[in-house]
Amino acid sequence: MIVADLLQVPDLRLSVAWGPPELLERQVTGVTSTDLQDPARYLQPGELVLSGLVWWQPEHPLAQTLALRFATSLRSAGVAALLAGEGTHGEVPPALVEACEVHGIPLLSVPAGTSFRAVTDRVYLRLWGGLRPADEPAAAVPEQARRELVELMYAGAPPDVVLERAVSRLGCGPCSLITASGRTVATSGGAPDPAPDPATVRAALPVGEGGDNPFDGWYLHPHGETAGQATVLHGLAEVLGTLWTRARGEAAERRRSAGRLAALLGADSPVHAAALLEALAACGLPTGRPLVPLTARIDGQDAPWAADALAEALRSAGGEFAVGTEPSGRAVAIAATADPAALTAVLREVWPRLQARLPDRHLLRAGVGPRVERPALDLAAGLRQARYALDAAAAGRRRATVGASGELDSLAALVRGIPPEVARAFRGRLLDPLVEHDRSTGGALLATLVSFLDHDCSWARTAEALHVHVNTVHYRIRRIEELTVRDLARLDDRLDLRAALLCGAP
Repeated sequence: MIVADLLQVPDLRLSVAWGPPELLERQVTGVTSTDLQDPARYLQPGELVLSGLVWWQPEHPLAQTLALRFATSLRSAGVAALLAGEGTHGEVPPALVEACEVHGIPLLSVPAGTSFRAVTDRVYLRLWGGLRPADEPAAAVPEQARRELVELMYAGAPPDVVLERAVSRLGCGPCSLITASGRTVATSGGAPDPAPDPATVRAALPVGEGGDNPFDGWYLHPHGETAGQATVLHGLAEVLGTLWTRARGEAAERRRSAGRLAALLGADSPVHAAALLEALAACGLPTGRPLVPLTARIDGQDAPWAADALAEALRSAGGEFAVGTEPSGRAVAIAATADPAALTAVLREVWPRLQARLPDRHLLRAGVGPRVERPALDLAAGLRQARYALDAAAAGRRRATVGASGELDSLAALVRGIPPEVARAFRGRLLDPLVEHDRSTGGALLATLVSFLDHDCSWARTAEALHVHVNTVHYRIRRIEELTVRDLARLDDRLDLRAALLCGAP
């Protein structure tokens, strides 16, 4: 297949934004959807790159530089062509056309009415549908069976139907399609779902070329003996790559819509209700039912993998959801559910399997917001609660990886979500005088304050706990009040000092 073949498919309605005839003769090896600014490390030579241009910022002072940087990334990966969607900006930006011309990258325009899934399906139908019957990866699957499976996938058959037909035609025994986290996508022959653990994934066969991050990709898991069937199973895994690519294309399309929703919710300016409801509808989310906002991040990792991890976790929970990435890089999700506590429980069950896909130093974290009854008015505020819950859980003693706003039910939990710089400054303003006093005199004012508050401001119990006379406690508390300019007889002042103590070690 060559790039020019796509121009011969009438229902795609693709057009050439730039590209001389000789460059349109480039061979195509596959297709990848991406909205990263620099996707080179996730691309393979000869691939078509589908992009909705979410990364493009027309008002940016360095807009031309952004376009050149993107084109440079594609050229370094050796891609066959770029297919740019018009849906986000209404056109293919002239700056991008110029950048592709500079780097010699054919640029095709995808009209707003053409879905990326349709393009992806046509590409893989051509690649796997017999135009190159001598292709080695598919040789293990009989030609007629391969054609039948490709036609079934192109017709939009769900994974379980395709897998059942494949197993029946090839006689290779019950199999399951599983994700990188071990979640079962489809199982044939009434076989039980395989155990969702890392060992199951490691023993399975990658479907197609696999994903481009730890949470991406499908795997073929045979349930029975594979002796003498290895060749057929590997061939089947390759053919099913079309099914995976179709699912990936659908996810990428949903991600673009969710990205626009995330940008709205993360904006500094107030969100207009009409725009928010329109964005929710574009993501396929209901506007008249309760929603729960979520957020996720990976500590020490800049790549936008957190969105893939959060999407995988929400698929395990079931129900409608949308996952995108906000400008800050954090993943944002909106789930159509009325029970944030049940959703949190599912995420905590799945999270260890997702964390196992990352090195130990990269912690995957999530925050679950409250149930939002009026999305147009309260969804942005709910997302802020989800962010705070994530930060509070990350700062806790147990280093929990999934936090929930519904669990912020104490002063200690509330304080943990304060940014570390703010918390240190607040603690310092209130308690540094006590720290300096103890350091210079060998005193114990800070320890006395902690004990006094812990014992509900009881003089006698504090003296007993510190093994000192009650008059000594009276003296120390008076000095604490002098140095902090607080009156420990007042509740507000006691809360100030308790909050300062909860703000971490000095």
